[in-house]
Amino acid sequence: MLTLNTVGILGHPKRPSTEHVGNRIEQTLQQHGIETWHYEVWIPDDVRQDISQSDMVIAIGGDGAMLRAARLCAEFEVPVLGINMGRLGFLTEVADPDDWEACLGRLLSDNYWIESHMMITAIVERDNIRIHQEDALNDVVISGLSAGSMVQMDLYIDQHWATTYNSDSLIVSTPTGSTAYALAAGGPILPPDLKNLLIVPTAAHLSMDRPIVLSEGSQVAVRLSTENRNDTIITVDGTQLAQMVDDDILYIQASEHVSRFIRMRERNYFYRSLLDRLEPRVNRSLPTIKTLKSLRKSDE
Repeated sequence: MLTLNTVGILGHPKRPSTEHVGNRIEQTLQQHGIETWHYEVWIPDDVRQDISQSDMVIAIGGDGAMLRAARLCAEFEVPVLGINMGRLGFLTEVADPDDWEACLGRLLSDNYWIESHMMITAIVERDNIRIHQEDALNDVVISGLSAGSMVQMDLYIDQHWATTYNSDSLIVSTPTGSTAYALAAGGPILPPDLKNLLIVPTAAHLSMDRPIVLSEGSQVAVRLSTENRNDTIITVDGTQLAQMVDDDILYIQASEHVSRFIRMRERNYFYRSLLDRLEPRVNRSLPTIKTLKSLRKSDE
């Protein structure tokens, strides 16, 4: 369990209400003798030193805030607790800022667990020289520079050619990212404790159009086909990494870093949390299998 000597708080600059929540969280932490630091507007270089000396970071906002914080904290093996003030908040743990005091009580009594999420590394090589490298928690996407432009790209799995895609984009996703863009593009849902790569093309035309789940430890390489005629970009968790040119090779593989999230729900929370969002009108009052068996036994 964590020793909470120093806790950082990262707010959301585009959500003014997070400043009040952040101040309240900071005050309660200090009342318990915990040192704090607090940023509302921040860039990675501003907070690296503080994160490296922290035991935990609290990210206030939605899934975007969690992605941004978790990617940076993974470098220092610092876990993140998410407080939702966004629209979806699938990665966050505390659904309502008003629950913070109860959450703090559980933290201080070690009533929580830490969930590890695989990350992936995107490496761009040009003329055998590494020119870009970045980690992703959700996905790496290769797509046309302009919307709707088709890209022709060759896919290699473990250094062997697998197929050539003609598609609007190609998503290479982690299990965490399988519930994000990859899901919207028709990909399968992978639980976050897996360590597999997921490949999902979007709007594939006369080429492979089915998602592929790769074995743990696999490496993917992508290069532009000689038939490609459109400008192509690489994005990492929604942020542009590079523009890809002929003969560039993009390698994607498991990162040496993992993201760590503080959880207070049951360890099987994932499926219920996901389905609550995908099926908002479904009855939530159905009992567990264990309860059903107990009811059946009492009726006999």
